[in-house]
Amino acid sequence: MTLALPVKASKAPGVNPDLPFYPLAIAVLTVSDTRTEQTDTSGGLLAQRLQAAGHLLSAKAIVADEVDAIQAQVRAWADDPQIDVILTTGGTGFAPRDVTPEAVRPLLAREMDGFSVVFHQASQTTVGISTLQSRALAGQIGETFIFCVPGSTGACRDAWDLVLALEFDSRFKPCSLVGQIPRYRGVCS
Repeated sequence: MTLALPVKASKAPGVNPDLPFYPLAIAVLTVSDTRTEQTDTSGGLLAQRLQAAGHLLSAKAIVADEVDAIQAQVRAWADDPQIDVILTTGGTGFAPRDVTPEAVRPLLAREMDGFSVVFHQASQTTVGISTLQSRALAGQIGETFIFCVPGSTGACRDAWDLVLALEFDSRFKPCSLVGQIPRYRGVCS
């Protein structure tokens, strides 16, 4: 004899426009030895996208591909209670100077393993198997979330448009990262 369990009808995941939107304070860090504010198309794209989505660009900087420089900027922003999320672009590949994962991973209290998986799935739709050349990662430093994505403008577009825009939208159901931000805990359940 087999028991038939009741099947609960569920809604497909998505943004419910009837719910309130809660903006995040997001800092953007470009990791590069060569980019300047004028040539930083990747950091510029992330800054533009997050502001267009209704979030606050709380800080923006460029640092060299050096572990100490990356860690110093990330620590400063992670210690700032006015910053909810840090986005880094660059330094996640396999070139000798690509050290963003080596700089950020020791700072993480928790790693968000699923981000890399979902980013690679999304990225494969645009760049195919070349997505394997990225060491994208995410996690939490104290109460601050950090997402490290590749330095190409296309990869930043994929990361924002196909993953982060939904993850950072408080109206996304069944849940979004916003409910884990200290000032929004309990608001976005």
